[in-house]
Amino acid sequence: MPELPDIAAYISALEPLIVGQPLLGVRLTSAFLLRTAQPPLASVEGRVVRELRRIGKRVAIGVEGDLWLVLHLMIAGRLHWRPQGAMLSGRNNLAAFDFPNGSLVLTEAGTKRRASLHILSGEEGLKSVDPGGIDIFSSDIYSFRIALTAENRTLKRALTDPRLLSGIGNAYSDEILHAAQLSPITLTHKLEPHEWERLYASTLNTLELWIGRLRAEAQTGFPEKVTAFRKDMAVHGRYEQPCPRCGDKILRIRYADNETNYCARCQTGGKVLADRSLSRLLGSDWPRTLDELEALKRR
Repeated sequence: MPELPDIAAYISALEPLIVGQPLLGVRLTSAFLLRTAQPPLASVEGRVVRELRRIGKRVAIGVEGDLWLVLHLMIAGRLHWRPQGAMLSGRNNLAAFDFPNGSLVLTEAGTKRRASLHILSGEEGLKSVDPGGIDIFSSDIYSFRIALTAENRTLKRALTDPRLLSGIGNAYSDEILHAAQLSPITLTHKLEPHEWERLYASTLNTLELWIGRLRAEAQTGFPEKVTAFRKDMAVHGRYEQPCPRCGDKILRIRYADNETNYCARCQTGGKVLADRSLSRLLGSDWPRTLDELEALKRR
C-alpha cells in the first residue's frame, strides 16, 4: 500500500502537471470505485484544480468551488500519467481524470477492488475520510507519545494505526523500528523515556529520508513504480538478507496479508519472535534464539 513517502511523491509529481489546469472530465470503468453520490461526479468537471493535499494515505485533489476528489489507493491501486484521452482497456484500468495536458489514470492490480474515489465538499467533507492520526511533522515528542499510548498496543500496531499516526503502514514501520533498534512487539506502555526519544527521532528521520528520495525521483519522471519493497530499505522485504547494521539475517513474522521484518540481534536482544502459524506447527520446538533457529534449519 502506498504510504506517506509514496503519497508525497505522487503529490510532488502531480502539482506541476494539474494545479491550475481544468479537469475536463472523469471516466470510470468501475462503478464500484465511486463511493459517494453527493456532490455528483459531474459537478467537478470543468473546474480548475486549486491544490493537492495528503490525507493519511489518500490523495486529495481540490478544485474550484471547494470540491474535492479523494483517492484511496489501498493495497494495489496506483496512479499513472498518460497522454490526454488515454484508452482504458484492460480490467486493471479503473478511471481516468482528463486534463488538457494529459490524463491521470488509476489502476488496481488483482481481482479485489478496494481502491476508492470520494467526491466531497469543503473541509467538513475532508474530515469525514480522515482517520484522525497526528501528522508526525507537526507533532512533538510529547504529542507523539500521547498518541501512541492511548492504548497499550505493540509498537508495530501503534505505528500503523491510522487513528494514531497519519500515513505510516507496514513497510515504513519496519524501517522505523529497525532504525530505533526496538522490537515490533514491545508494548507502548513499557517503553522507557530514552526509547521514546529514539522512536520519535527514528520516525522523523526515516520518513524524511524516504520522502526526500522519492520526491527526487519524481523530479525526473512521474512515479510509475511505486512499491513497498525498495532495494535500499534496511529490513522490509529483505527476509534472510543481511542486516545493514550487524550482518545477521533479517527475520520475519507473517500474518494474514502482511509481514513484519526485523533483525533479532539489533531489535530483540537475539530473541526470535514467534510466527503464529509456525508456532502452532512447531509447538515447544519453536526456536527462542538465533542459535536455536540456525540449529533447526540444519536438521
